[in-house]
Amino acid sequence: MTRVRLVAVPVAAALVLGAILLLATGTDPLAAYGAIVSGAFGPDGIGDTLAYAVPVAGMATALAIPLRAGMVNLGGEGQLVLGAISALAVGLYVPGPGPVKVILALLAGIAAGGAYAALAAVCENRLGVPLLISTLLLSYPAMALAGYLVRFPLKDAGSSLPQSPQMSARLPEIDGVTTGIFLVVTVIAVYTVIDARTPAGFETKVTGWAPRFAAYAGIDRPKLTLRLLAASGGTAGLVGAIAVLGFPYRFIDGALITPQYTWIGLLAALLAGASPLGTLLAAVFFAALTSGGFAMERATQVPRELTAVLQAVLIIFLAATSGVFKRKARRA
Repeated sequence: MTRVRLVAVPVAAALVLGAILLLATGTDPLAAYGAIVSGAFGPDGIGDTLAYAVPVAGMATALAIPLRAGMVNLGGEGQLVLGAISALAVGLYVPGPGPVKVILALLAGIAAGGAYAALAAVCENRLGVPLLISTLLLSYPAMALAGYLVRFPLKDAGSSLPQSPQMSARLPEIDGVTTGIFLVVTVIAVYTVIDARTPAGFETKVTGWAPRFAAYAGIDRPKLTLRLLAASGGTAGLVGAIAVLGFPYRFIDGALITPQYTWIGLLAALLAGASPLGTLLAAVFFAALTSGGFAMERATQVPRELTAVLQAVLIIFLAATSGVFKRKARRA
């Protein structure tokens, strides 16, 4: 019940503040919010919402895995891009029938993202570099490498844009939504089971609740950090592989960074407290806000950037209400 209040209060507060901002611009808040809902879940918008929700939910899950133990992975963009470029290399150059190449490309994305995130864990465990710093800074070499590859060795010779040729290895689509959605849902289901039913999930939650108690209980934090970061990076790499194996079936420099899948995914994971199913719902919520923002802009002439304001305010209210509830719990 406390968790429901912890989420419901900031969501309601953000919507109220958004309504005040809309009234200040002379716009009917009900009409604006109605446009967001119809634009996100109506017959013309549900496809766009699901297409955007796939990478957002995938990245939200990737970042929620270590966040459950109180570890923040800020290197999702690098792991995402590295997984995508690895899947691209397999899809372009590994011989074999299409389905086999798709499977190998997905595995390459998982391996590349997982190994790169594990490197950040090694930096913390062996060199004492805080995880926040190592994950964030390692993103830049990965993104720079991907940018170099699609400008030179992997560049589409017939294009002036920094992009690769199209691949023959492709994930099929259903009404414009990649079937990679089933892979993301499978990952979330596995995460849910591990989190709720296994010793590994219990160790992760205990470490997040009380790190000192976890250390006294004999939980090996360095090994746990390595496992969680590898799983987190592997999930991010899988999302990158799914993205590059879907339309337009190529890697375009910046295409995976500009939509801010990683940062919106982090907001979703924070909003849900890294709970597996809660993270999925929060990811769909943020994807709907982003997708519905375009419909709101068309219907009311209110800039869609208002949805970004709502997201930021939501997290601020979440942090504030979380502190209030914790103080009440301590007094009780």
